[in-house]
Amino acid sequence: MTKNPIKGPLKDMELTTRPRKRDRKRPDIIADALKDYIAQKGLRPGARLPQEADLIALLGASKGTVREALKSMETQGIITTRTGPGGGAFIDSVSEGRAVELLSNYFFFKNLSIRDIYELRILLEPEMAAACIGHLSEDDFQRLEEVMTWYASHPQSIEEARRQRHKELEFHLVLVELCPNPLLSFFCRFMIDLLMNLTVCKKIYDQPNTELRETGRNYQFRLIEALRNGDGETARAVTYQHMCAAQRLMEEQEAVVENRFLRVGNIDLPRDLPPSAELRALSGIATKH
Repeated sequence: MTKNPIKGPLKDMELTTRPRKRDRKRPDIIADALKDYIAQKGLRPGARLPQEADLIALLGASKGTVREALKSMETQGIITTRTGPGGGAFIDSVSEGRAVELLSNYFFFKNLSIRDIYELRILLEPEMAAACIGHLSEDDFQRLEEVMTWYASHPQSIEEARRQRHKELEFHLVLVELCPNPLLSFFCRFMIDLLMNLTVCKKIYDQPNTELRETGRNYQFRLIEALRNGDGETARAVTYQHMCAAQRLMEEQEAVVENRFLRVGNIDLPRDLPPSAELRALSGIATKH
């Protein structure tokens, strides 16, 4: 590690730069040094970084290099720059929505599946639900119950089916907002965001599924009761069961929309498309089992 003391009016401050690697660009190294400086000094959003001229002199870098480093940090959401009198580079806070967006971009070409998402939801959401014990007001409970009214009945159109599924996920987003553990809250929200935006999920939501809707509502009613009673173990168990059931139903729907095989037992056929005689016969067999 190399330290660069700042002289003059900024003499009480120093930047720590990480060892340089041959394949790293100078602007990247400077950006990392500025991040370390922000952490070392405990600077909070709104604080201003040293002026551009001071950074140029301190780091022995060109104006273009320093500006590229600052631009990189601005793109990451760490700082914001302002021009004119009183301008400069100011520390900014990365919003949760922005962080989710950046992480989603990373997974864009990873071909995530329903199983990938639910394997993590099964681990995290039960703990998130239990962590909410004692943190919900009566207004919060009413908000959860109000969300559930959106999917109390069978959807009458594809648009309504899609809206209902998003509202079902919104129920969990309410709990995410109330969870006191920021890591649990963030990663649970990220999983929900993926379910709302993955292409395969959007296709699934265009297919009304009574079992998925009714099963989810049943678990959510039980979860609300556990939260009201302050019963963390039951909240954890109910959420675990909910996630396992949701994974099974979503994977079955995923298989259908990807045309891997045809499952006929629990899929609601479009109202304007009568099933064939063969499909009716197969549906009858599936129903018996």
